[in-house]
Amino acid sequence: MENNSIKDNSINENKYRNFNEDFSLEGKTAIVTGASNGIGIEIAKMFARKGADIVSFDLKASEELKEYVEGLGRKFLSYVGDLTVTADIQGVVDAAIEAFGKIDVLVNCAGIGFLEMASESTEKVWDMTIAVNLTGSTRMALAVGKTMIANGGGSIINIASQAGVVALERHLAYGTAKAGIIQMTKQLAVEWGQYNVRINAISPAVILTQMGAMNWNNEKGEAFKKIIPSRRFGYPEEVAACAVYLASDAASLFNGANLVLDGGFTIE
Repeated sequence: MENNSIKDNSINENKYRNFNEDFSLEGKTAIVTGASNGIGIEIAKMFARKGADIVSFDLKASEELKEYVEGLGRKFLSYVGDLTVTADIQGVVDAAIEAFGKIDVLVNCAGIGFLEMASESTEKVWDMTIAVNLTGSTRMALAVGKTMIANGGGSIINIASQAGVVALERHLAYGTAKAGIIQMTKQLAVEWGQYNVRINAISPAVILTQMGAMNWNNEKGEAFKKIIPSRRFGYPEEVAACAVYLASDAASLFNGANLVLDGGFTIE
């Protein structure tokens, strides 16, 4: 019995210590929500460069992403759907399994960001933000996670925000939803870690997507950068790099973590 125990420990050591140091995603299938633009498309592209087959879930299809992924010799599936529609969530899960046999990675990146002062808060913005950013992402994680449990494991990566870590003006609905995502990440990690399903979050600060650059490449942005220790904003590729690590076998001990990608803004 003792010898068997030693042998089992040796097997585990080989499994968890001899991972691919290039953070390869070869052989993995990843669903990326919100993959048609912004942070989502950069995550999907980097995943494909690391060897993953890609399932895009968004309100619209991206021909750019399709051509990019297939140009790398990877498989690509586009599913047009709405994160607030439960049937669409189950639809993309079923379609991914039918096409690829399994789902190894989910990146919950889809979201909306309408900002307003708390004194002017509207039901429309609150309801829509919670429905998409929190409820939709949670339902997607639940639907995919159940298939991962049945398949022996997987990695779920939730894109949260620094607004879920600290309070920011005009972020009542958005910040509350993102804080909920961070807590949802922890809850699922506690329950599903035993099944080799890892759930982690990434909380970026201002990221210079096309929309981010339009909103922050101005005097307001320059003033904001002065209170960030690193004195700069981030880029979509930096978020994608975090997601690649969390999706890879190198991050097998990361579970329930929230990687704050904000140049040090939330540490003060």
